[in-house]
Amino acid sequence: MMRRLIEIVIIEAFEHKKLGGKIKDAQGNYLHLSDLISRVTSEQAFPLSRNSKQMLPQLRDVGHLSAHGRYYLARKPDIEKARPGCRVVVEEFLHLAGLI
Repeated sequence: MMRRLIEIVIIEAFEHKKLGGKIKDAQGNYLHLSDLISRVTSEQAFPLSRNSKQMLPQLRDVGHLSAHGRYYLARKPDIEKARPGCRVVVEEFLHLAGLI
């Protein structure tokens, strides 16, 4: 769920800035998390904090393990470890999206 939340807040931020086309493929579908993170960290319209730039790849990796790891099952300690970084990133993107 954390992975999906991060995808959504990044998309909302791009849409708020009228830059949604930069995060869609040729068929009009939104890009996957890895590509969203690459685009948002290189987009000048988003002056991300040092903390968010540092946390995004870590959260992406945890999300990938949970979503694609055949034998990986995230447990409470895994989530607790990622929680502070997730909060930093989500709150920053909520501000950038004009939602708070």
